[in-house]
Amino acid sequence: MPLRIAKASVAAAVLAVALAGCTSSTSLISKRTQGYEIPDSALQQIRPGQSQQLVTLVLGSPQSTNTFGDRTAWYYVETKVNQTAFGVTMVESRTVLAIYFDRNKKVIERAVYALQDGKAINIETRRTPSFGEDATFIDAILSSF
Repeated sequence: MPLRIAKASVAAAVLAVALAGCTSSTSLISKRTQGYEIPDSALQQIRPGQSQQLVTLVLGSPQSTNTFGDRTAWYYVETKVNQTAFGVTMVESRTVLAIYFDRNKKVIERAVYALQDGKAINIETRRTPSFGEDATFIDAILSSF
C-alpha cells in the first residue's frame, strides 16, 4: 500500500511540474516604453497661449515637427511594448501628443491620439518604370556592337 501512495505522489509531482511549465510566466515578458514618457502632470501644464520654450521645458524637444502655412505642430510619441525573451515585440498601446502653435509660437491647442485613432496604410510595392530600360553590364557591351 505505501508503494502505491509513493507512486501516486511522484505522478502528482510530475504532473504539477508539467502543468507549471504550461502557464504563462511574466518573467519571460518585459514591458518597456519606447519614445517619450508622457506624464499626466505634464499634459495638464500645456495650455493654449503658452510659448514653445515652456513646452520644451515641460516635455523636452519633440520627436517630430511639421509646418503647414504659418502654423507648426510638435509630436511626442509614447509606445508601450511587451517583448518576450525570444525577441517578439507586441505593441500594447501608443499615444501621440500633438501640440499646435500659431505664427507667434504660442500654443493654439493640444490633442492626444491613441492607437485606435490611427489608420493602417498599405505600402505600394509596384515599381516606377525608369527612362529607358534596365540593362546589365553584358547587355550594354553586346548592344554596342
